[in-house]
Amino acid sequence: MKFYLISDNIDTQIGMRLAGVEGVVAHTSQEVSAALDSAMEMENVGVVLMTELAVKQCREKVYGYKLSRKLPLIVEIPDRHATSRISDTISRYLREAVGIKL
Repeated sequence: MKFYLISDNIDTQIGMRLAGVEGVVAHTSQEVSAALDSAMEMENVGVVLMTELAVKQCREKVYGYKLSRKLPLIVEIPDRHATSRISDTISRYLREAVGIKL
């Protein structure tokens, strides 16, 4: 199983590419949505990495996939600007998905 990146900027893509992770750069919500749909259908992808801004572009679709599919796993990663804390993202996801407030 491989990692696959959906990024909103080329810097993150280049860095991940140096680590051997393939991926795409998507700027609009339509591009992100199409890239996510494509990644979810790839048989050899086990983890889809998405930058914060990419997730914000189609949050409902991301959460829908997270709740309905076991694989591939979708993981939100901070981009070069690191606008939010990952622990806050995880807490928000749990609160929305399960109703648990941490």
